[in-house]
Amino acid sequence: MYFPSAVPISTIKRRNHGRNKKGRGHVKFVRCDNCFQACPKDKAIKRFQIRPMVEAAALRDMNEASVYESYAIPKIYLKVHYCVGCAIHGKIVAVRSRVNRRIRTPPPRPRFNKDGKKVTAPVKAAA
Repeated sequence: MYFPSAVPISTIKRRNHGRNKKGRGHVKFVRCDNCFQACPKDKAIKRFQIRPMVEAAALRDMNEASVYESYAIPKIYLKVHYCVGCAIHGKIVAVRSRVNRRIRTPPPRPRFNKDGKKVTAPVKAAA
C-alpha cells in the first residue's frame, strides 16, 4: 500500500523555489537572450541594459566628421532576460553560500562622480 503521509518531505534550497510566482498557476515563458532557452518569466534573471547606439571607437570619428558642435547620440534601452545557467556563466549573478542566500538586501551599487571616477559611499553608523 502507498501512504502519501509517510513520504519524507524533501529539503528546499530557497524559500521562493527560485521563482517569483506566488499563487499563479502558470507563467508565460521568455527566451534567454544568450542561448534562446525557454525560461519562465518569473524565474528568468532580468537586467535593464542602457548603452549608446554608437560604440566608443566610432564615436570620436563621428564627432570629427559632424557639422554640429555637440550632438547627443541616442541610447539603446534593452530589457535583457537570461536563463539561470547563462546568468551564472556570464557572471551576471553569482552562486552564494547557504548562509549568504538568506541575505535579501541588494548589494551596494557603485557610485560615480561627474568625471566618471568611482566614489565610495559613506558608511551609515549603527544607531
